[in-house]
This record gives sequence, C-alpha cells and structure tokens, in this order.
Amino acid sequence: MTNTALAIAGSQFRASGDGPYIPGPSSFELPAVFEVAGLGVTKPMLLLAFSVVLIGGFFMAASRPAAVVPGRLQFAGEYVYGFVRGLARDSIGSAHFRPYMPILFSFFTFIIANNYYGLIPVLQYPSAARIGFPIALALCAWLLYNGAGIRKHGFFGYLKHQTVPAGVKGPVLGLLVPLEFVSNILVRPLTLALRLFATMFAGHLLLILFSMGSEYLIFDKGGLHILSGLGSGLMFLLISILELLIMFLQAYVFTLLTAIYVGGAIADEH
Repeated sequence: MTNTALAIAGSQFRASGDGPYIPGPSSFELPAVFEVAGLGVTKPMLLLAFSVVLIGGFFMAASRPAAVVPGRLQFAGEYVYGFVRGLARDSIGSAHFRPYMPILFSFFTFIIANNYYGLIPVLQYPSAARIGFPIALALCAWLLYNGAGIRKHGFFGYLKHQTVPAGVKGPVLGLLVPLEFVSNILVRPLTLALRLFATMFAGHLLLILFSMGSEYLIFDKGGLHILSGLGSGLMFLLISILELLIMFLQAYVFTLLTAIYVGGAIADEH
C-alpha cells in the first residue's frame, strides 16, 4: 500500500520491524492525495471541504420540513442553533447579538465537525491539529470583533475603548495602555489559535501513541506483553471518551470567547 493510500485511509501509522511506531510532529505531515495546478491537496484540505458539505447538507435537511412539531432531525438542528443563540445573546446582549449569529454559528459547527473527525474511523484526523486551520479561524474572529468595535466607536474611539481602562488617570496610563493594547488587540487571536491547536494536536498524539503501542505489544511482541497491550488499548478507549468532551469544549470555548470579545468591543463602557 502506498503512503498516499495510507494517508487517505487514516492508517499511516504502523510499527516498523525495529520497534513500535513513535508518534511525533511528523505524524501530522501527510503526503498529497492529488495535485491541482501543481499544488498538492492533502487529507486535511479534503476534510475541511467535506465539512462544508456535511454541515450545509445536515442543516438543509433539518430545516426543510419546518414543521410546528419538529421531527428528530429538525429538533437536532434547532437545538444546536438554540445553543449557539443563547451563548451569543448572553455574551453580546439581547439587543445586539443577532447580526453576529451567522458567523458564531459557523464557528461552532465548523470547529466541532472538524474536531470530531479525529475519532471517526478512516478519517481519524482533527483538522485543528494543523496550525494553519486555527490561525485562519482566529484571524476571522480578530477581524470580527475589531471590526465591530471600530464600526461602533470609530477607529480612534475604539483604540481608546480597548486600551484606556475606565476611571484610570495619570502617569499609570503610560504602563497600562501598552499592556491593554497587547492584551486586547494582539494576544487574543494568538490564544484562540494556540488553545485550539495545542489541545487537538496533543489529544491526537496520545491516541496515536496508545493505539500503536497496543498494536505493537499484542501483535509484534506477544506473550506477557499482550497484557500491557490490552492496557494500552484501554487507555486509548478512555482517552477517546475524554476527547469527545474536549472536542466539544474547544468548539464551545472558541465561540464563547469570540462572542465575549465582540460584546466587549461594542460595549459602551470598557
């Protein structure tokens, strides 16, 4: 089986004849599945594109009946939308949250779909484990809340709003203004991206470690090592269950913090 075929199948991790497969950053560097105009299209790219089709298809199917008494699919779609709507309303305010619902809803559904790829057989790859994906999402969030603040207060008014704490005067502003600028303008998108990336990267690395360790101990070593292999397999299952919660929480936290940043940017007081 070629490397490309293994990457498509999500089974590119195998023990070598000299020992078990040792996971690391190289585990996330997949070969191109095919090329378009000389540019390689990788598995994570295909998963991102597939998530758009998957999410769009699901919510189109869920909203098509539009029945007064919803069926299971419609109920599921309405529940997800209502969950994000409540989050946005509480963070931004009931008078201002509606214009930001489409992008916040897109953030939540897009992130959660791409996170859960990591637990689906064959796919087995959380898109956020590649740093480019979280960076792109964080940049969108940065543009969203800064754009909202500038539209509300004007450019210089927004800078003052974000860097000058209310009620603070005097020489101490010389220290606080740069700190507030770095914290509110520069650091926020970095923390959004790194939190999502680091969690998905580390979680998937652990899954590779315990699954490949279990396979090596059971099928390559044998004997009493099988007991250790079964233990490693149990750890894989337990971490997979934990990842179910963590993957949801990362989508929730990213969306929640973005909504909080928008609410802070358009607030009348700092």
